[in-house]
Amino acid sequence: MIMELRQQLRLSQQLVMTPQLQMAIKLLQLSRLELVDTIRQEIEENPVLEEEFQDVNIEEHQLEPLSLDAKAEDIKEVVIEESIGDKIAENVEWGNYFDEETPRAKVQFETEEKDSPEFETFIAGKESLNDHLLWQFLMTSPTKEDENIGSVIIGNLNKDGYLELSVDEIAKINGSSLRAVEKVLSLLQTFDPSGVCARDLTECLLIQIKQLGIESTIISEIIKNHLHNLENKNYKAISKALKIKIEDVVATVNIIKGLEPRPGRRFSDEEPMYINPDIFVYKVENDFVIIMNDDGMPKLRVNNLYKETIGKGKAIAENAKNYLQDKMRSATWLIRSIHQRQKTIYRVMESILKFQRDFFEKGIAYLKPLVLRDVAQDINMHESTVSRVTTNKYAYTPQGIFELKFFFNSSINRVQGMAIASTSVKDKIRQIIESENPKKPYSDEEISAILKDSNIEIARRTVAKYRELLRVLPSNKRKQF
Repeated sequence: MIMELRQQLRLSQQLVMTPQLQMAIKLLQLSRLELVDTIRQEIEENPVLEEEFQDVNIEEHQLEPLSLDAKAEDIKEVVIEESIGDKIAENVEWGNYFDEETPRAKVQFETEEKDSPEFETFIAGKESLNDHLLWQFLMTSPTKEDENIGSVIIGNLNKDGYLELSVDEIAKINGSSLRAVEKVLSLLQTFDPSGVCARDLTECLLIQIKQLGIESTIISEIIKNHLHNLENKNYKAISKALKIKIEDVVATVNIIKGLEPRPGRRFSDEEPMYINPDIFVYKVENDFVIIMNDDGMPKLRVNNLYKETIGKGKAIAENAKNYLQDKMRSATWLIRSIHQRQKTIYRVMESILKFQRDFFEKGIAYLKPLVLRDVAQDINMHESTVSRVTTNKYAYTPQGIFELKFFFNSSINRVQGMAIASTSVKDKIRQIIESENPKKPYSDEEISAILKDSNIEIARRTVAKYRELLRVLPSNKRKQF
C-alpha cells in the first residue's frame, strides 16, 4: 500500500456570520433601554457617528395633540411628513457666521465672593434604615464602647431590618462582653420601626406585640410554637394544643396578621420600574394604527466632514484612512441594523394584530392560541427571529401594556367548538376564585368541573398548575373562618 499526499478541490457551503449580521442579531434582542445605552456607547466610541438634532420653531409650527377621533389617513399623513422631515439635513455655513462682526457686550466681574448653593441641595434623598437607627441611637448619648457596638449591629442589618450576626460574633468583633452587646441590642430593639434588629421572625413579632401592649399568653404561645400551623391555616391544631375555642384562635390570628414581618420595608431604596412601550397600537374608527415609539431614541447619521474626507480622496495617512474607513463601515452597519430592527418589530406587531384582532377589540377573554411558527410563516421569517423580537419588547394597546410574548400561548381544548388560549383559561380561573365563597372555597377538582360546564375541558392537574402561576393558594389555605 502506497502512502502519498494529494491536493483535492472541493466545494462546500458554510454559514458565516458577517459582522453586519452579528450586529443586527445583537440589536434585535435588546430591550428599548439597552438599545439606547448601546447607541450612546457607540456615539462615544465612534467619531464618525453623531446624533442628529432638529430645531423646531414652535411659533411657526403649532403642534396640536392628535385626538382619537381623527381618521387613519390623517395619522398616516402625519407619520409620512415626520419621516420625510427626518431625512432632511440642514447644512449650516459656519464660515459666514464667524465672518460677521458681533457687538461686544460689556461684562462686569464681581470681586465679592458669594456662597452659591451646591447641586446636592437640590437632590431629594431618602433616609435609609441605618441613618434612621443611628439618629435614634445617638440621641441616647451612648458611651464610646456602646457606640462601637451599636454601629456594628446597625451595619449588619439586612434590607428587612433583621440582624445577620450573632451576639457572640459581635462581641468578638468589638472585644466587648456578651452582656454589653445584649444591653445595646435590647436598646436598639425598642427603636422605630417596631421589630427592628430581631434575629428571626418569632423575635420580630414578639417585640412588636410587647411595644403595642397586646402581649398575652395566647398570642405569645402561637408566635413561639405554632407559626407553622399558622402558615398552613391549621387552626384546629392550634385550638387543640392550646385548649381554646377556634373563634379565639381566629381572633388572635387576625391580630398577628396586622403585624409587620419585615420592619425595614418602608426604608427600602428599590425604585419602581416603569415600562416604556416600544409600540403603540391605537384604535381609530374601525381600524387599528401601529406607531413605533421613537421618543428618546437617538437619530444617527454619519459625520459629513469624515464622509467628504473619504469620498473626495483627500491626502491623509494610510493608517488614518484605514481607521476612518473601518469606523465609517461600522457606523453604516449600526444605522442599517437599527432601521432593520424597527422594521422587523413593526412587521411582527402587524402580524400579531392580524391574528389577535378580537383581543384588541374585546379583551383577554377573546385571546386566541398562537405560536411563533404562525407569525414566522406569515411574515416569512425564522422562528428564532420572531422569538428575539418578542423578548423584552412591550406594546401599548387599548387593553393595556403587554409584552409581545403575552400574545403567544398554548391552546386548551373545548368540549365543543374551537380551542381556547391558555391565558384566557387562567383569567377564567381567576374570576372563579374571586367570586367563590371565602368560607367554602372551590377545590381544583370543582374548578375543573365549573370550566367543563363552561365548555372548557381541563384536567385538575392543569388547574393546579395555572392556580400556582396566578399565585393563588390552595383551597385549604384560602378558607376563612
